[in-house]
Amino acid sequence: MSTTRLTGYETVAFLSRYDTFLVDCDGVIWSGDKLLPGAVDAVQFLRKQRKRVIFVTNNSTASRASVCQRFEKFGIEASIDDIFTSAYSTAVYLSQVEQLSSPRNKVFVLGSAGIEDELTAVGIEVAGGTDPAFQRQMVEDDFRLLAEVASAPSTVGAVVVGMDLEFNFLKLSYAVTHIRNGAAFLATNLDATFPTSGVSFPASGSLAAAVTKAAGIEPLLMGKPSPCMMDTILARYGTLDRHRTCMVGDGIDVDIRFGLGHGLGTLLVLSGVSSLEDLENTRYKPEAVVDWLADLVPESSI
Repeated sequence: MSTTRLTGYETVAFLSRYDTFLVDCDGVIWSGDKLLPGAVDAVQFLRKQRKRVIFVTNNSTASRASVCQRFEKFGIEASIDDIFTSAYSTAVYLSQVEQLSSPRNKVFVLGSAGIEDELTAVGIEVAGGTDPAFQRQMVEDDFRLLAEVASAPSTVGAVVVGMDLEFNFLKLSYAVTHIRNGAAFLATNLDATFPTSGVSFPASGSLAAAVTKAAGIEPLLMGKPSPCMMDTILARYGTLDRHRTCMVGDGIDVDIRFGLGHGLGTLLVLSGVSSLEDLENTRYKPEAVVDWLADLVPESSI
């Protein structure tokens, strides 16, 4: 499949093919703490065209409520029902699909508050995460304690790995020990990097890779491009007409792969992690490409 660079008439024709747009956030709407140029106008334009806009992000650091507040800060109207995060997908999976049962009904989190908030909201008890007891260097007593944990009956039924800006050896060791002791291994997403301030930094996938290497097991993926994310969206909205739904994102291996894998239209935005050079060297070819989300807005509408 060839990729079309959208300009003028091609843009109008492309938009006419879709009623629903699944839009990534990091690298498409914002980068770090900065709103990307024209993103507000683009979302407003799509809605004026009676398009349904659903935000789908692999960022697990914030709950949907926090993401909603961020949209409000940037002047974009969004309700919590418009937002799907990998943390929320994880909570749905553990509460509705792979339900944890006593005594192993606790989740160890190697990640941020967003994961904890979503799990707590569905009644799941968490350990690790932002607990101050885990925000420190590992000491000799920890090795002895973990040796005991490794063979003792456990209350931890799953380990969830997401983005953790306070990642350390202590958390890594607990995560690996629980998995070796029979806990399920889930990753909110496997994005290797995330874009901010014009640079790419290590993301959740890099942390999950460390756990995988030590534990000797691959994680079950919750976010894009996993079917779990699509299942979460469908659980909220019911049947989507996939031929009339388009995935918009900045990551070829995540967003575009997700769209292609689920029979959706695909639009690559070059304001984040992927470049035209990446596009030339991938098997995941999007239907179309633009530099910015704002490029969807005709000049006459600005």
